[in-house]
Amino acid sequence: MEMPPRVIELDDLTLRRFDPEGDRAELFEVIDAARGHLRPWMTWVDEHSPDRTAEFLARRQEAWEAGRDFTFAVVLGGAIVGACQLFRREGGPDGVMEIGYWLHPAATGRGVATRAAGALVAEAFRFPGVEHVEIAHDPANRASGAVAARLGFTEDRHRPAGTGEELVWRLGRQEGVVEDAEVESVVEASVVKEGGVPEDVVQDRKSSASHPPK
Repeated sequence: MEMPPRVIELDDLTLRRFDPEGDRAELFEVIDAARGHLRPWMTWVDEHSPDRTAEFLARRQEAWEAGRDFTFAVVLGGAIVGACQLFRREGGPDGVMEIGYWLHPAATGRGVATRAAGALVAEAFRFPGVEHVEIAHDPANRASGAVAARLGFTEDRHRPAGTGEELVWRLGRQEGVVEDAEVESVVEASVVKEGGVPEDVVQDRKSSASHPPK
């Protein structure tokens, strides 16, 4: 069965498979601190609790072993700052995989989501038979759309979602970002364009909402 690596190193940024026991407390704190930032786009935030976090991590392990859903902790400076996911939508076509991602607000604005998503695009196209990768989000969530656009995705369609509808972006295999150097080039250009972020994200995490901030 095809599997992505458990750990993906991107210089100072690491994507790694969650540890159900070791990451439970930190992930709960990250989500709790980011609750207001995530609430408009992720309805599950209002049901967030330590027990829900434990259940989520247990399900992620089962899904990984089944080869249908690969969820990574996004780690920057040794701290979890979000999560990203590579998965096959239930009932979806065999040749399509999807990517999802979220970050604590202290980690936004410096290309973290773009680098994480770009790495998952590369992994998706290493799966035999995968011809397209998709990213879906609430149409009002322009930050998520900007990540897709930077990586070369194009708007494809709208589809029903729990919040009404979501915008789906699509990228074909021949258009895919598959080399680390290409991902870094895209990210560097986007950070320069946005002016960068002078504060260190780890320090932001420590000072934000008295708790550390996918």
